[in-house]
Amino acid sequence: MVVFNRRSFMTAAASAGCALPVAGACASLAPSPFFGERRLPIGVQLYTFGDLLRTDLEGTLREVARIGYSTVEIPSYMGKTPAQLRESFDAAGLRCTSAHVGLRAGTAAEPGLLGDLDALARDMTVLGARHVVAPILAAPDDLKVEAAAGVHIYAATASAMTADHWKRFAERLNTIGSALRSRGLSFGYHNHNIEFVPMAGKTAWDLLLAETDPELVTFELDVGWVAAAGQDPAEVFARNPGRYRLMHMKDLKASSQTNMALRMDPTEVGSGRLDWNRILPAAYSAGVREFFLEQEPPFAIPRTEAAARGFAYLNALTL
Repeated sequence: MVVFNRRSFMTAAASAGCALPVAGACASLAPSPFFGERRLPIGVQLYTFGDLLRTDLEGTLREVARIGYSTVEIPSYMGKTPAQLRESFDAAGLRCTSAHVGLRAGTAAEPGLLGDLDALARDMTVLGARHVVAPILAAPDDLKVEAAAGVHIYAATASAMTADHWKRFAERLNTIGSALRSRGLSFGYHNHNIEFVPMAGKTAWDLLLAETDPELVTFELDVGWVAAAGQDPAEVFARNPGRYRLMHMKDLKASSQTNMALRMDPTEVGSGRLDWNRILPAAYSAGVREFFLEQEPPFAIPRTEAAARGFAYLNALTL
């Protein structure tokens, strides 16, 4: 007769449990889909689709939904009214959760962050968007820059800005964030590689994080541009937990060279050099809940096919 004590029973039970192909303690150790496990939607920044948005918005949105995306971020109003956009999103079964809005006055038809914020807030309500994101910096009023041949004006501006310029820019972001918060909106800033210029032993990005109020300004980390600047996106997320709510999932070819000049060699997400097994958990731990795929031109394949390949990779990614 075999006598079981508590220890031998638990050992036998554990061994039996691990042998069974059912959910349980051992099954929980198996890799699981990153987005599915966390019930996170995979979104896309519509900038990815370029001129398709103006030539066939409805058809493009239907294709976006067919691929599997459920949320979108808009790069602009794309020549439509907010009501027209909302109708198109609803018809395609998509939700617009975030909008890029420029640091300019804008127009009555499309207000900017330096213009009529009441009108902007009304537009966001129509769209259903809760996040408003400044897509790129604005030059300080007292800084006049002329870019040399082959140099992007924004890259030249960022290189010419002093620590004081960046601090004043951060204060401008705080002011906008406060105004939008009072109108029920979250405000964020989106990076390129130009914010990673060296600055007093750190980077301009470090200054923006230090000088902005976490209650007023969040950040949308574009990991492709972070990598283009020679930085590790996972480490950037880890250094400032709680400061990021949104991200752009973007990939680079191995040929992409480190620079601070708005240059990269883009490729479809999942086919490049970025380590998504490290980046996505770091993003989630830092507070990101809005994940948008985005790809820069030039494209080696049709834009919708590139978006489909990126979605398939991300949707199947297990960690």
